[in-house]
Amino acid sequence: MAVNLANVEQAIVEELKISAEEARAFVAIVKNGKMDAAKIAKSLSCGEQRAQEIAKSLVGRGMAIEITKTEFESLHPRFAITNRYRRRCAEDGIPFKKNLRVDNIGIVLEKPYEDARTK
Repeated sequence: MAVNLANVEQAIVEELKISAEEARAFVAIVKNGKMDAAKIAKSLSCGEQRAQEIAKSLVGRGMAIEITKTEFESLHPRFAITNRYRRRCAEDGIPFKKNLRVDNIGIVLEKPYEDARTK
């Protein structure tokens, strides 16, 4: 299955083995730029505490950084996706090698990432 903006969250869940909530939060931060827990909560339709936990989980997975206690920013999508994929390979005990679907996730998210940061 080809990766595009319509199915990128599903591809992230399948390839990177993270939750659907984490994938939605990551894509929201990529598309919107730096977000605080309240904005993440609104985009996920969940409580602020839960949004904070999800964002911190993305930090722990090497996909985002914590700017302040409540503000988060994604790493560049290609770097973030490759980071997580490398960790997933280590967790699953499989060799880290080129994966075109994983590469395509980063490529698909690159334009929204750049657009959000050059407004």
